[in-house]
Amino acid sequence: MERSSGRHVAGAPLGLLGRRGASPGAAGGSGGGGGESAMEREAFEKGQTVSINKAINAQEVAVKEKHARTCILGTHHEKGAHTFWSAVNRLPLSSNAVLCWKFCHVFHKLLRDGHPNVLKDSVRFKSELSDMSRMWGHLSEGYGQLCSVYLKLLRTKMEFHTKNPRFPGNLQMSDRQLDETGENDVNNFFQLTVEMFDYLECELSLFQTVFSSLDMSRSVSVTATGQCRLAPLIQVILDCSHLYDYTVKLLFKLHSCLPADTLQGHRDRFLEQFKKLKDLFYRSSNLQYFKRLIQIPQLPENPPNFLRASALSEHISPVVVIPVEASSPDSEPIMDLAEGDTTSQQSLFDNKFDDIFGTSFGSGPFNFNAQNGMSRDEKDRLIEQLHREISSLKEELSNFKAESHCAAVQLRGRISELEAELAEQRHLKQQALDESEFLRAEADDLKRRHQDTEKAQRSLTEIERKAQAMEQRYAKLKEKYSGLVHSHAELLRKNAEVTKQVTVARQVQGEAERDKREVEDSLHRLSEQVQRKTQEQAEVLEALRRELLSSRQEVQAMRGTLDSSAQSEAEQSTLMAALQGERSALAETVAQREQQAADLEAQVQQLKASLQSQSEAAQELRSRLQEKESDAEAFRQRLLDQQWALLCCAAKEAQQVVQEALNRLEDPAHAGCTSSADYLLSRTVAASEGADRLEEACGQYLADQSDVSLLLPCVSRFAHLLGDTILQASATSHMTPMEPADRLLEAGRECGAKALAFLGCLEDQKAMEEMDLNALRTCLQHIAHIGEELLPKGLDVEQERLGDLVDQEMAATAAAIEAAAARIEEMLNKSRAGDTGVKLEVNERILGSCTGLMQAIQVLVLASKDLQREIVESGRGAASPKEFYARNSRWTEGLISAAKAVGWGATLMVDAADLVLQGKGKFEELMVCSHEIAASTAQLVAASKVKADKESGNLRRLQAASRGVNQATAGVVASTKAAQSQAQETDSMDFSAMTLTQIKRQEMDSQVRVLELESHLQKERQRLGGLRKKHYELAGVAEGWEQNGADFAP
Repeated sequence: MERSSGRHVAGAPLGLLGRRGASPGAAGGSGGGGGESAMEREAFEKGQTVSINKAINAQEVAVKEKHARTCILGTHHEKGAHTFWSAVNRLPLSSNAVLCWKFCHVFHKLLRDGHPNVLKDSVRFKSELSDMSRMWGHLSEGYGQLCSVYLKLLRTKMEFHTKNPRFPGNLQMSDRQLDETGENDVNNFFQLTVEMFDYLECELSLFQTVFSSLDMSRSVSVTATGQCRLAPLIQVILDCSHLYDYTVKLLFKLHSCLPADTLQGHRDRFLEQFKKLKDLFYRSSNLQYFKRLIQIPQLPENPPNFLRASALSEHISPVVVIPVEASSPDSEPIMDLAEGDTTSQQSLFDNKFDDIFGTSFGSGPFNFNAQNGMSRDEKDRLIEQLHREISSLKEELSNFKAESHCAAVQLRGRISELEAELAEQRHLKQQALDESEFLRAEADDLKRRHQDTEKAQRSLTEIERKAQAMEQRYAKLKEKYSGLVHSHAELLRKNAEVTKQVTVARQVQGEAERDKREVEDSLHRLSEQVQRKTQEQAEVLEALRRELLSSRQEVQAMRGTLDSSAQSEAEQSTLMAALQGERSALAETVAQREQQAADLEAQVQQLKASLQSQSEAAQELRSRLQEKESDAEAFRQRLLDQQWALLCCAAKEAQQVVQEALNRLEDPAHAGCTSSADYLLSRTVAASEGADRLEEACGQYLADQSDVSLLLPCVSRFAHLLGDTILQASATSHMTPMEPADRLLEAGRECGAKALAFLGCLEDQKAMEEMDLNALRTCLQHIAHIGEELLPKGLDVEQERLGDLVDQEMAATAAAIEAAAARIEEMLNKSRAGDTGVKLEVNERILGSCTGLMQAIQVLVLASKDLQREIVESGRGAASPKEFYARNSRWTEGLISAAKAVGWGATLMVDAADLVLQGKGKFEELMVCSHEIAASTAQLVAASKVKADKESGNLRRLQAASRGVNQATAGVVASTKAAQSQAQETDSMDFSAMTLTQIKRQEMDSQVRVLELESHLQKERQRLGGLRKKHYELAGVAEGWEQNGADFAP
């Protein structure tokens, strides 16, 4: 672990203040520049700009440490990075890769050792760094990829420290501080571990990119260009050591709180990064450039075992040491960031003293009365501040000594472990020397075997070459298929967008129609209300007129009565007074009625004005409605055009798929592809179903052209299925005789031509209404007919009888096994009755192992019956078992053949055992019979597993029974070999009574016999190979394999 690299005194890092007056940027005041004059500020900015331009230049050499140190001290002087970014923004980083690479190096140093505000001032430039990273990522040579990866790392570092502000830039933390970052919440520790994995992944990516850009076969670390690329890796090594240590501790903490299965992804990711980091540390430590600048730690041989909590005590934190006497690329000394001795502390205090009181007091006596015109209060305050900082430094020094002591104890333990490993390695070395002697003896034997295997290796090389060619063709097909899938997905996405737009347009149209209906209803109601009020007013006026006319008539009648009457003067005056009162009342009534009429006229005028305004609003709504209807119509037309364009694109893509399949027919590389008639028939059926769906979708589209969502996927699916059918027809023709192969190729080409013509009709609306798929269906039926002719001939048994035949063969197999077991028991009883001694022991051993084998086979047959019954019940549905067997005739025939082989093998083994017991047979025949039974049972298990469910309990019992048969077979072979060796021991050779001449004659006879037997063995092996080859051919015909492939090959 790097030590003391992150300790600061009044804002300055310990390892970077180094020497007194190291750079112009350190000559500023102790504060952030608030009290300095404009001239001092200008001098500071000028000095910083010069140092930044010297550190970041276009020369392909490493950044000089003194310029980088000046930039770092400048950030502490102004408590930020404003001057740095103002100078960097004037540099052409986007046009010069070397300039950008050196900027990344200096910026990385500032993030690690600069003032904490460097991160805050740099966050706003994060998007520019991302854009620059993407821009440099387009260059595959030179510094382009290096700059892209480095910029991505810097962006990740800024994001990490922004999310986790408790982590300093140099990642220097104690275990207590690391625990405090998680706030005692396991979720926080879980997320922090993931972020550290991402951070470390970016560091390792830069590591690997730099190494891959260097020619490691030459001494690149001693050249200027090589050092330019390797120099930033020092910062990466420092970061990686901390990140690795923290991830180990966090993973142990997580394993103590969470189940191991939950953290499986964390362990896998840590193991991958551990291997990369260990390899990179090892490669870096061997470079001459790093040997004089930094001591790189070596990670342990094996990663920590997080499942064992006690393994945390065995973890040793990696220690990165920068030597005191090491020099940077510009031959200036680099401070040791790991050794915090008293000298460095004193030098740090002197530098801080100079920063506060000026460099003139470094050599002369201190005078409080003449110190730069400062008052005594300010001096006292600064002295108190220095005392407090000295106390904190002493405290940090004691902590550092404690940590150094712990590290020393850990290193001593590590030394003890290494010494133990060295002793173990010496022991292993001695064992290796002994094994080497043994291997030398085997080398001669291997040389002889090598001559025998050369021929096999040549054939294997040829097979591998063909396999590589097939893999290349498969990769090309996969790329084309991926492109087609991508285009299909793009079409589906466009279709979804168009459908969404149609839905929005329909909603807009519906809202417009609803507004139109509401306006018309309101107009109708207003007109009815106006008419009703007008009618009421007219009726009131008419009633008033009638009342006035009747009053006038009464007045006239009264006047006539007064003229003709001869009444007295008193009566007349009384009548006149009454008439005058009635007249005044009538006048008042008329005035009231006239006032009401005037009010009604005013209301009518108001209603007419309101009606006029509503009529204008209705007219405006009608105009808006017409505009929306026109917009909706234009949008609908545009939508139809887009859908038609999508359909044309889909048709063109489909034509390209079919044309590509037709072009493959003429491709010589396709001549090595083969297929079966069964698979061709399945592809033909799928293509026919695709054609039916396409025809149905076309009919729906012609009925409603506003929706093309059903037609597009049908076109794409039809093209892929038909292209696959054409390719499978061509591949099947490679395994058939000449005549059916020509017919099959011709049918495939005709089918492709019909499909192209049909897909071409999809680009013309008139032709689309008249297109017909009957010709294409005829071509597919022709291909299917040829495929049915090429199907292999199975057993000469009617499909209706297959179910009965399966039951019969399984019953016959069980009966044969029971009979064999009974016969073995009978032979065992007979041997016990008639034999004694070694012969009885040999017979009991052989017959006992055979009995165990028969019992294991019985268990296997019963398990096979149960699994077969389960397969039939789960797969037949509403059909009968016989119909299920008939529908799956190929599988049924294989099951029958396997059952026959088991029964025949059991009978054959019993006969061989009988001959061995009688002394007429051979032990080898018994071993061959047991091997044959094991092969037959394996065939029965394979035939039963074809249609079984993987999670079936009966399948697991069948597999267990199969393993029992294999163990019993091994027991038969072992007991037979033991019996054979025991019998041979009884017939030992005695050459004591033979003379020299007789021994010589017997030796010559033995040599002749050996040669005869070797020749006979070679012939028998050749005969066995021919028999097996013929057996495979006959079995292929009987069980539906690809028959006579060698005869039909073109």
